[in-house]
Amino acid sequence: MTWIKICGITNLQDAKLAVEAGADALGFVFYEKSPRKVSREAAREIVSELPEKIEKVGVFVAPPLDLADLYNSVRLTAVQQHLGFGDPTGVSKETAVGLGSFWKPPKFITSLRMGLVSEGDTLQGLIRSFEHWGEGMSEEAKSHMPSGLFDTFLLDSGTKTEVGGTGKTFDWKRAALLVETMKKNVKVVVAGGLSPENVGEAIRTLHPWGVDVASGTEAIPGKKDPAKVRAFVDAVKAADGAA
Repeated sequence: MTWIKICGITNLQDAKLAVEAGADALGFVFYEKSPRKVSREAAREIVSELPEKIEKVGVFVAPPLDLADLYNSVRLTAVQQHLGFGDPTGVSKETAVGLGSFWKPPKFITSLRMGLVSEGDTLQGLIRSFEHWGEGMSEEAKSHMPSGLFDTFLLDSGTKTEVGGTGKTFDWKRAALLVETMKKNVKVVVAGGLSPENVGEAIRTLHPWGVDVASGTEAIPGKKDPAKVRAFVDAVKAADGAA
């Protein structure tokens, strides 16, 4: 079954709605400029009411200096951030050992802005990088690294000026070879402009491990539309069933 993350959760009602609909993970945005930003206190209250099995993902453009403190106080289970922090091809021993300050080892979901890598040379370079995924990580770092820590990548439609949450899709067909290469070593989550109407096509085109939606399930930014949330999950299940 395709993993489903409902992102942009700002209140308990929407969180419970997403869980009841069948989401596997909820995303809490801590980016100040986002219309879906949630405070640490509000996120902590929401998370305290959620089932243990649900992944609680903190979404950052760049992780704050007090990431461990925020992660621990909210009781998150995963951190989503843009490429550059926790790059799995070059994790140091110090980074690996430092993970001991988290209440439980976080899973890192690394975002790639497809608006930056969708052109020829850049796209080919990224494909080559994933062909040699993990080769830059030292054996000493690996020995301190919990299994599966940096094995998930999210493809979004961000650009130089938009880091994500654009509500736009990227070119799935152009990205198909990249996704096929990535899937040999990592989990791939597709995001960007997904909706109940097009998520089935995204799954049929890219066959990702997971999908991530925010605006496609909203009534207004930061507030979910119950019918859209349920329709999105149903569309994912229908695409899985037809595979």
